[in-house]
Amino acid sequence: MITSEEIFETNDMIVEQNFDVRTITMGISLMDCVSDDIDVLNQNIYNKITTKAKNLVEVGNQISKEFGIPVVNKRISITPIAIVASGCKVDSYLSIAQTLDKAAKEVGVDFIGGFSALVDKGMTPSDETLIRSIPEALSKTDRVCASVNIGSTRHGINMDAVKLMGETILETSVQSVDRNCIGAAKLVVFCNSVSDNPFMAGAYHGVNEGDCVINVGVSGPGVVKTALESVHDKDFEALCETIKITAFKITRVGQLIALEASKRLGVPFGIIDLSLAPTPEVGDSIGEIFQEMGLEQPGAPGTTLALAMLNDCVKKGGIMASSSVGGLSGAFIPVSEDHAMIHAVEIGALTLEKLEAMTCVCSVGLDMVAVPGNVSATTLAGIIGDEAAIGMINNKTTAVRIIPVIGKDVGDTIEFGGLLGWAPIMPVNRYNNDAFINRGGRIPAPVHSFKN
Repeated sequence: MITSEEIFETNDMIVEQNFDVRTITMGISLMDCVSDDIDVLNQNIYNKITTKAKNLVEVGNQISKEFGIPVVNKRISITPIAIVASGCKVDSYLSIAQTLDKAAKEVGVDFIGGFSALVDKGMTPSDETLIRSIPEALSKTDRVCASVNIGSTRHGINMDAVKLMGETILETSVQSVDRNCIGAAKLVVFCNSVSDNPFMAGAYHGVNEGDCVINVGVSGPGVVKTALESVHDKDFEALCETIKITAFKITRVGQLIALEASKRLGVPFGIIDLSLAPTPEVGDSIGEIFQEMGLEQPGAPGTTLALAMLNDCVKKGGIMASSSVGGLSGAFIPVSEDHAMIHAVEIGALTLEKLEAMTCVCSVGLDMVAVPGNVSATTLAGIIGDEAAIGMINNKTTAVRIIPVIGKDVGDTIEFGGLLGWAPIMPVNRYNNDAFINRGGRIPAPVHSFKN
């Protein structure tokens, strides 16, 4: 039975602590759209997306109004385009990206993810075509997001793809320089990517998924921070229990919304992703959680430990609340989207190297990090490779969403707007790694990958 105390508590979470359903994401398989004629393929893709998702935004808004719970984004994920378009012998997939953008605007969703390739063991001609299409595709569309998986614990790291993605990120920034290099903010490079992630920019609908599914992402850093205020002077066991209980409550609310959306849309419910994803708003910050735990600033000694504890407790609370927890589920650390992290970078408390250490224990990796525009492609490739190594060896998802800001240097800032926020330009290590990255080939999987 729901008590009046629980009702008031939920209301406070929403009104005062920035709790929200961050996204209702509809995953759509495009496998039945396949054609070797790119014009036919584009029409098939447009028809399927606009048919399946025609009511997604309306239903999301209705649920938000009726339940009084903010549903911030309505999104779509699709089968990786490098797979869907593999029969088309063309030099560019720009027209497909434009079709996705047109379909997204027609149904009214915020973003559509899946302009993607999975190349952890090798690249097909279609994979390479997609990757080389990314800079133009992201500069000439508004709502399309791209991702490339370049490594996995099972297969190792594709270093040819790592090098190519360093070049691709830099070129993406160059081609979208007139929009503050926003193209690179819509591009993620993964190791051990997951096929049911509802969060952008890395969402895609895996080939192991059904024809259509509803995945929901919930968030509430402010709720966790407020809960921790009640155990300000308690020990670590009390801290952990408080985080778990709070994560349980957040997940239950998210599952309620997910099941309701599934029922109204007539689409199977997939997973709920409980990820503490900050926004630029004060009170909705991972950095503030660290401070409430007792760290003066994010980046202080003990930050990686605090993040490990937070990530683990969030997962434990989530899986007790739902048997369908999936996606990435944990804590995100995007610099530009968290005012406390931004301040820590500005005063020198938080560096790129410390962020990399923190990615060993967070749910993803280096996220929304702005670096000087004169950074080299091989330096970017080295950063991607370092993150991929963490993911491969530790059998976890890691990622890089890094934005070389053309014309800007350390000490400058860049404004992305909306949930993407703004960021100070962070310094990168300037020592040369060209000879290492240019070796090419593939780094084999670690010994513990052999499970059979």
